[in-house]
Amino acid sequence: MAKVIVTGAAGFIGSQLAETLLKQGDEVIGIDEFNDYYDPALKRKNVAHLHWFPGFELIEGNIQFLNWQTLLKDVEVVYHQAAQAGVRASWGQGFRAYTERNISATQILLEAAKDAKHLKRLVFASTSSVYGDAETLPTHEKICPAPVSPYGITKLAAERLCGLYQKNFGVPFVALRYFTVYGPRQRPDMAFHKFFKSILQDEAIPIYGDGLQTRDFTFVSDAVAANLAAASVPEAVGEIFNIGGGSRVVLKEVLDTMEEIVGKPIKRIHIEKAMGDARHTAADVSKAQRILGYQPKVAFREGLMQEWEWVKALY
Repeated sequence: MAKVIVTGAAGFIGSQLAETLLKQGDEVIGIDEFNDYYDPALKRKNVAHLHWFPGFELIEGNIQFLNWQTLLKDVEVVYHQAAQAGVRASWGQGFRAYTERNISATQILLEAAKDAKHLKRLVFASTSSVYGDAETLPTHEKICPAPVSPYGITKLAAERLCGLYQKNFGVPFVALRYFTVYGPRQRPDMAFHKFFKSILQDEAIPIYGDGLQTRDFTFVSDAVAANLAAASVPEAVGEIFNIGGGSRVVLKEVLDTMEEIVGKPIKRIHIEKAMGDARHTAADVSKAQRILGYQPKVAFREGLMQEWEWVKALY
């Protein structure tokens, strides 16, 4: 049984990671500021049942203003999931939230981590957005990052900060570059959640561009499994891993599969291509397979069905 911290513990991935850790007997300090990027009530719903676990403590607060020296006492692993997410909202006036929550908050956490005596691992949640429009598909970790969104820029900066603190102070970080995670508790600004909600409300689904863009979709439980492996495999320290779902799907085919799952035609409306969206993403996960023993287990259709059941119950 380990004592761990999960930042962003009320979020989509963070809440499921915290739940898995609690179920395996770990003591979990969950940290979340419950900001209003999306409805905080949904985040509170994500963690409501976690309070039943005796090993769970929830701290509400901004990472930049917490007493990390006290928090990190006896903590073995920090899973840093907290971030300002979303590609499209990262332009314009919204950018400051991204620099504060993705770069400044990570630097403050790393500064505290370098002095934490019991810390064995800091797992940083990165993103495929650091690659931008990658020239090589599937994309491996040695491809030079070239973000096409301000969001991707801030996540890459935070990732590089982790590397600096490892090189200079020995902070034992691992970075996981998630490729489009989906499943129950997905944020309401993410595509599948929005699509299923539109279907329930009999509204047309907005398609950015021509609908022929492709994504590598990763089911949330596979992302959680990657975090657990990243925290325990000795060879993972200082490494960056792609975490993908093993299947690259055309958006148009996603909608066809959704139609089969919901059992009725879906209304579609094409709108202008979104700024900052990569045209294609595909993860080469061979490094994660080799070092972490990572193997995505949930097939795309099965994962979509699980999310559909969750969205129906939510609305």
